Amino acid sequence: MRMKGKNILITGAARSIGRACAERFAEEGGNIAVVDMLEEVGQKTASEIAEKFGVKTAYYKCDVGDKTEVDSTVDQVIEDFGHIDVLVSNAGIQRRGDFLEVTEEVFDEVIRTNLKSMYLVGQKVGKHMVARGEGGAIVNMSSTSVRMTMPGISPYATSKGGVKTLTNAMALSLAPHGIRVNAVGPGTILTDLSRDGLFSDAEARRKVLTRIPMRRLGEGRDVAGPVLFLASEDSAYITGETIYVDGGRSGLNYNVEIPDDILEKA
Repeated sequence: MRMKGKNILITGAARSIGRACAERFAEEGGNIAVVDMLEEVGQKTASEIAEKFGVKTAYYKCDVGDKTEVDSTVDQVIEDFGHIDVLVSNAGIQRRGDFLEVTEEVFDEVIRTNLKSMYLVGQKVGKHMVARGEGGAIVNMSSTSVRMTMPGISPYATSKGGVKTLTNAMALSLAPHGIRVNAVGPGTILTDLSRDGLFSDAEARRKVLTRIPMRRLGEGRDVAGPVLFLASEDSAYITGETIYVDGGRSGLNYNVEIPDDILEKA
């Protein structure tokens, strides 16, 4: 129960990796503020986590790229929960398109959601943690796209590269106040959408798996564990770091053979 009595604000927490993080923190006794634009799904997530784990939860609709909404939402979370011990900045979007074809509007949308939001939420929560004077932990969601990328995701890769640098800058600024800031960079993670979409096709799964030494796709819980670690006292002397959760993919320089029996389990 490493999070017992602690209050955790998670952005993009309604589903996928964000929900997996919320559940993992709740398992450890943490109270969860679910922040997301998906109102119906977010309320359902908060309700189900409260019922399953017996912790305090609440849902907040917030456009994390808008400073006014961020400030009012964080203030409301503080009013409802008393204080914030941990921030997990997870909200993010992906927009695909060739570098030569991506519009300014698409680029701005991705940067606003994936990078600007982490600045705004991190700054607001950071000020609260500093004023409270009892330290805290912030975990930002980065990506393996910081280490390697593809031509069709240039805005996303740019945003996640910014997250890595922002994490380091935040860590240096907040370290004197006992607040640690780290990041987690997921690789290929199964979500509800990808499971029923891209990865429902066996050959598509095989193609991706040939680039993953552990020969399986990641699950939300695979990411949630390292996020919990970086938010807990188990990582009390770690700040400014990014942990990559990718089954070894970012260090691979060859293709892995994927037998049919492995493919069926993936």
